[in-house]
Amino acid sequence: MNTTLHVTVDKPTKDAAAKLASKMGLDLSTVVKASLKTFVQTQAFHIEYAPRMTPYLERLIANAESDLQKGRNISPGFSSAEEMDEYLDSL
Repeated sequence: MNTTLHVTVDKPTKDAAAKLASKMGLDLSTVVKASLKTFVQTQAFHIEYAPRMTPYLERLIANAESDLQKGRNISPGFSSAEEMDEYLDSL
């Protein structure tokens, strides 16, 4: 037996979610049902905050990519985890 769930959400969020679901070959109802089933099965609600990259991190990545394109090693070889930790701590 099925029941109906009414959820109020702003139009831009609904439209964006429906568009993404469609790209994945799903409808929004399927996404909501799957989310609710997962919530009940796991008894967990996962929220993730992914911070934006800082200018410093963007520079490090750009420099590493440049070095890789030029055939340069971007880090030395390590013979142990401790050696790697010491190197990383020195940065």
